[in-house]
Order: sequence, then C-alpha cells, then structure tokens
Amino acid sequence: MALKLQTLRSLMTGHTDRNDERRILDLLSDATTAELNHLLLNVDLNRLLSDVDDRVVGPDNLTTLLDLLCVKRARELGLPLRAALVAALQKGFTHEAFERRVRDLFLGLHGRELTEFKNLLDGRGSYHDLQQLLFHDVDDEAIRQDILAHIFREAIPSGENKVLSDIDDTFLANWKDTRYPSKTVYPGVLQFYRELDRGPGVIPGREGDLTFISARPADPLGLIEDRTLATLSQHGVGPSVMLSGAFTHLLGNARIAAMKFENFSRYVQLYPEYGFVFTGDSGQGDVAFGEQMLAAYPEVVRAVFIHDVVDTPAPVRQRWRDKRIFFFDTYVGAAMDAFEVGVIALDGVGRIARAAQEEMERVPFASESQRQARLAELSRDLRRAEI
Repeated sequence: MALKLQTLRSLMTGHTDRNDERRILDLLSDATTAELNHLLLNVDLNRLLSDVDDRVVGPDNLTTLLDLLCVKRARELGLPLRAALVAALQKGFTHEAFERRVRDLFLGLHGRELTEFKNLLDGRGSYHDLQQLLFHDVDDEAIRQDILAHIFREAIPSGENKVLSDIDDTFLANWKDTRYPSKTVYPGVLQFYRELDRGPGVIPGREGDLTFISARPADPLGLIEDRTLATLSQHGVGPSVMLSGAFTHLLGNARIAAMKFENFSRYVQLYPEYGFVFTGDSGQGDVAFGEQMLAAYPEVVRAVFIHDVVDTPAPVRQRWRDKRIFFFDTYVGAAMDAFEVGVIALDGVGRIARAAQEEMERVPFASESQRQARLAELSRDLRRAEI
C-alpha cells in the first residue's frame, strides 16, 4: 500500500502527461477498496482533479476519473472521503461536469447516511458549506432540484434540532447593547448552545448542529464569512456554519429579517429531517424573523429565543411568548424557557446556570453599578431556576 501511494504521489509531481494520467487511472482502478480509500485520503484531491485532463483530441481522462470515483466505486469510499471529494469539486469554478458528479454523489446516498454526509459537508468551519454548494456553486437549476428532491425524499426524522443563532447582541455585545463592555461574550451563551445541540433526551444528540444566521454581509470569496467563523472559534465556538446577509440588507430591520428568512428557507430544504431553534436579539429584526419562521414552518420551528436589549415591556413579552417567541435577559432565563418548551433537559439548565455564574465574575464591567444591575438580573433568573 505504501509503494502504491508513493507511486501515485510521484505521478502527481510536476507536469502530468497523458501517459502519467493513464497510470494514475490504472492504479486507482486496480486498487482494492482499502487501498483506494488509503490512496485518496493521503493525496491532495484538488491537485489530483487538476492534474488529470480531458483533451480536445485524445482521451477524456478527467471524465474517466470522475466516473470512477463518483459513480463506479463511490459506494466503496467512506463518507468523510466522499465529502472531501465534493469539497475538491466545489473549489474554484464549479463547471457543469463537476456539478453532475456532485449530484451523483448525493443521489448515491440514502436515509441517515445522507444526513451524515450533509453534516460532514457543513462541518468544515468554512464558507464552503452545504448552502454555498447547492445554492451558489451548483448553478444548474435542474441539477440543484434533482439533489434537493432527493434530500426531501430520503429524509428520515432525526429527532434533533439544528441550532440557529444571530451573532451581534446575541452571542456577544456588539451593536445596541451597552449594558456589557463591547465584544463581551454573554455569560452562559456557549453552554446554552451546547445544551440546545445536546437536546432534551437522556442520550445526547450529535454535536455540531450550530449555525449562525447573521445580517453581516457575505462577499464572493467568502473572506468576511471565514473571518467571522475564525473570530467565533477564538471565542470558544466549535465548528459551525455561517449563513450570511448582504450589503443591500444592512439597513432596516425589515430588510435584515427578509434576508435571514431567505437564508432560512433555503436551509430548511437542506435539512428536512431536523427541527429548528433560533436565538436572536430584540435590536435588529430578529423578532420579525422569528415570527416569519414560525408562520411559514410551524411544524419544524420549535421555539425562538430573543435576548432583550431594548427593555421590552412585560405585557409585550407575554404576547410574544404566546407565539413561542421567548424574551430573556440572561441565558439562565433562556434556559428555563428552553426547558419548559422541551428543547433542553433539566440538568442542562443547571450546567448553563453554573457557566453563567462563573463567566459573569470575569466580565470587566466599566462600573460597579453596571455590574450590580447585571448580577441582579442573573440572581432573579437563578431563583426562577431554583439554583
């Protein structure tokens, strides 16, 4: 196996002519299942796809390679390898031949195996995620609809929720909220995400279902999105997905809500086997967005949690609560609402409460009066949780 890998790497070094390409194809075609997986896991797939070419006059070696990997022997490839192959096909300009092969890889998977594959594509911590793939990189509408129809047909309810969250004034103080020092990650928010991801059952759900849906604009190269994901990672967020906004939707809460709802409507098509929970704030269109989510998808949107940064009156909060939109001041309060609506477990409330208390102690408030006001809110919600 080591000798075959050495040979493959040697053939991919420098200029690759048609004879080298033929030897690569023969090597991969003749490999056992174990050898094929080992070879492909240990070479640069982007380089492999760029080294092998179709010619105007001569053999269509790239077509042969894609047929071999994406159709003939696709079932022999492990799911992580198939996801890596899609990533290689997705990189750079995705021309029609690559889009068809992406379709082949999707249509070759069924049920929970397809769900796992989609989650692998979304677990890379990059803007090259599943939504980018199917709604931007795949621009042939017929191919896109073939894939989406297959996803819908094959959906087996997972019993789990995708956890959606805004960033500014939801994850960290960064817009209207002046109650905390700028850029403060809210006490308890990370544990709140973990508990929503874990779910209410005795057996934890799979990790990695956190998706940020933000008004922050995207750019064609994904630089803003990747930078935001890197910043979130620095603040303790694990691999996550980012559904970005647009420069044209930066102004006005209605536009922000419309952009988020458009992204969410696409996201629902990607994961019909999941429920959804959203956490946002009261300062930038998230209440309107949450209301749209619940109105359009009442069967799958479990609850909406709104971090209140504009002092919403209690009667108004109650009216929203009746619609499954829960306003909160601290993440302990959010945890109690989440437990009562059935999306986290009771022991998860305790873990969130402990995290919030510990993290509150480390917040560098500008004044003692500001600290005491936040501690009073936290103490009130801790009493509600009886902790």
